[in-house]
Amino acid sequence: MKKLNIYVVVAVIAFLVVYFFVLDQRESHVASRVQTSQAATQDFNNDAIKLAFDHKKSNIQVQGAGQVKAILPDDHQGLRHQKFILSLENGQTVLIAHNIDLSPRLQGLQKGDRVEFYGEYEYTPKGGVIHWTHRDPKGRHSNGWLKFNGSIYQ
Repeated sequence: MKKLNIYVVVAVIAFLVVYFFVLDQRESHVASRVQTSQAATQDFNNDAIKLAFDHKKSNIQVQGAGQVKAILPDDHQGLRHQKFILSLENGQTVLIAHNIDLSPRLQGLQKGDRVEFYGEYEYTPKGGVIHWTHRDPKGRHSNGWLKFNGSIYQ
């Protein structure tokens, strides 16, 4: 009888773990869809990026927009990244490092184009880097995105 009770307790615990894991994944998916749809329609303010740069802060989720100042060669070491520099309205520049192994490349991107973004800011003395502009396949990081020519890339 005690063995049966132990099996029942273990089965109930396993069920609860799986149930709450699936529930958490569903809530994360819904939250990221809502976040993406809201962010894709907002006007952008690059003040958070300027503040992070001024205080040399990193690992900060930011959203903003800028004009393509330069298109750089793709980075092929490790995961591949499409790289370009955006000039923000406040004059600051940021490097966008967009993972093209996890998200589609921005096709037809040219100097002067406007790109909106949501990703993680990392401080550099040249203005900073924005990365995590894609979905996290493991669900451990905020999903980022790029918006270009009316399409969202994540």
